[in-house]
Amino acid sequence: MRVIKSISDVKEFIKGIKATGKSIGFVPTMGALHAGHIALVNRATSENDFVVASIFVNPIQFNNKEDLEKYPRPISEDIHKLEEVACDLLFFPGVNEMYPEPVVDKYDFGQMDKVMEGKFRPGHFNGVAVVVRKLFEIITPDRAYFGMKDFQQLRIIQTLTSNLNLPVDIVPYPTVREKDGLAMSSRNVRLNEKERMIAPVIYKVLCGIREKAGKVTVKEAEEWAVSRLNKYDEINVEYISVVDAVTLLPVTNWSDAESLVCCAAVMVGKIRLIDNVLIF
Repeated sequence: MRVIKSISDVKEFIKGIKATGKSIGFVPTMGALHAGHIALVNRATSENDFVVASIFVNPIQFNNKEDLEKYPRPISEDIHKLEEVACDLLFFPGVNEMYPEPVVDKYDFGQMDKVMEGKFRPGHFNGVAVVVRKLFEIITPDRAYFGMKDFQQLRIIQTLTSNLNLPVDIVPYPTVREKDGLAMSSRNVRLNEKERMIAPVIYKVLCGIREKAGKVTVKEAEEWAVSRLNKYDEINVEYISVVDAVTLLPVTNWSDAESLVCCAAVMVGKIRLIDNVLIF
């Protein structure tokens, strides 16, 4: 696997790959790779001639300085994992390489980036949009792969790609979970033993909301879930919201949209975890 840190070098290398007519699959990551990331690489490998992964901890999508500083960066382990699944190229730029000048780009997603994550992490999705667009322009992939655990992020990226007519297919991939149901996340390694034992209840409660769909009101289901989770001293719910899977706007009735998803953000100790389940 080739590792390249420079934008100009990776562009030149990709140019040579494209000249041979090969299709390019792209898996953008922030590193601390787990089985969910590897599943994305394997999917990309099965659908493309050449696969590029990127590792870049994007500072402009963090609005918590401590979270940015503590974000795990096991680059040697990450490189080994990518080599094991025959990834062809790793783009591994530094912050100054990606942002030599202050970032001033602003994107308008209407209400999509104002709810849920957008409400609790203002500016987060603008930072995501900036880095994803820049990575797409550098790598020029045919397809890019994103996990559905970050459902709101996925919809923002799909909207960005559509609004700007970017020539890349966005390929969603189902959330990869541990055996006990906990959604795989780079942040899971920061949970202590007790927190790790409790964390799977998030998924169980979200599945409980899905089971209640149509039997109680949306509000009652959400309130049940919040009270169920907040029974644990280690857990503090930021939000649980049943939303339209297309617009991301909250719904009042189960019949308000053709497809609904329930999204959650939960503090387990000092670690913030997100998850979601598709209701229908």
